Amino acid sequence: MDTTGRAIEAVWRIEAPKIIATLTRLVGDVGLAEELTQDALVVALERWPADGVPANPAGWLTSTAKHRAVDALRRRGAYAAKLAEIGRDQVEAVDDEDEWAQRLDGRIEDDLLRLIFMACHPQLTTETRVALTLRLLGGLSTAEIARALLISEATAGQRISRGKKTLAAIGVLGEVETKERLPSVLEVTYLIFNEGYAATAGDDWMRPALGAEALRLGRVLVGLLPAEPEVHGLVALMELQASRTRARTAPDGAPVLLPDQDRRLWDRLLIRRGLAALERAQELGGAFGPYVLQAAIAACHARAATADETDWPEIAAIYQVLASVSPSPVVTLNQAVAVGMAEGPAAGLALLDGVTLDGYALLPAVRGDLLARLGRHDEARAAFRLAAELTRNGAEREIFLSRASAGAGADL
Repeated sequence: MDTTGRAIEAVWRIEAPKIIATLTRLVGDVGLAEELTQDALVVALERWPADGVPANPAGWLTSTAKHRAVDALRRRGAYAAKLAEIGRDQVEAVDDEDEWAQRLDGRIEDDLLRLIFMACHPQLTTETRVALTLRLLGGLSTAEIARALLISEATAGQRISRGKKTLAAIGVLGEVETKERLPSVLEVTYLIFNEGYAATAGDDWMRPALGAEALRLGRVLVGLLPAEPEVHGLVALMELQASRTRARTAPDGAPVLLPDQDRRLWDRLLIRRGLAALERAQELGGAFGPYVLQAAIAACHARAATADETDWPEIAAIYQVLASVSPSPVVTLNQAVAVGMAEGPAAGLALLDGVTLDGYALLPAVRGDLLARLGRHDEARAAFRLAAELTRNGAEREIFLSRASAGAGADL
């Protein structure tokens, strides 16, 4: 890709969500807003190679897209209505489209926040929310989303199309209800991060690009909602977990589990940022929020210079609080790991009694680890074989099969 092409791609990834957000407010249709923004990109691809990259490429794209919106509204006969919304009594009073577009401008922060909450609307399926978020806020193409999520391009396109139609049908341009909608936004953001941090399917152990996209979105949310402790908590959690990325694979690409990681490879900048975000969340009164609690657990790992120095009793105590605040089988599963390290494998195994997670490979994997540490190796091997059958990730399957062969476990 030449210099101009790289410039267009860079500007597009950064500015497209803001432009789509603004145009959605102007034209009242997220699908049309995306089309108009794409039109501006096509014009840039045609003109910039010949004319050169503008001094303000982001402003150029935004201005071009707004003029397209003006044209679209004129064609739809909505020109007078929009002028009335901004307090102009006479359509004839404004002939200059630049002035018209300027008067339609609002706060980009409000527009962008509204777009984020639209993409994560609770009436959409989880899969659709993830795909729309990657498309509208990540600037990913349908093909890129399909590759990232390991689905067909047709499936990705269908999810995006259905999502836009649903949003158009229910109407979502009103005031943003932060308290009611925020959990959905945080859930989608963390789902995207987790798919990058520990891929659920395919041969890759991680997909760093997805994790980076979730982190970018989380940082945008912090800027838009600086008083929300759970937003800071989620960013802290992602920063701290992302700090381990370089240590999570060996030079040959093989996965490296937490106890075996070279902690000198952990990103100290990300750790500092994560700890600062956690402190801010706690200062805002969010110490017992689910994401803040998970970040506090990640912080215990980050502060330990070696695996042996990990404060497992503290982690187990935090998990007990998390299990009370946000009970779920997955939380209990992770609590069992912590209790198994703090109090012994028998205590951890006792916590797993009654936990049901159909098809979830980590449940038999954790059970196998605890059984192995108790010396019940035949049961451990059977548990690891079951975990290998259940997982859809090739790298993870190799780990489980290796443990089944060895009859010994290690922490996940």
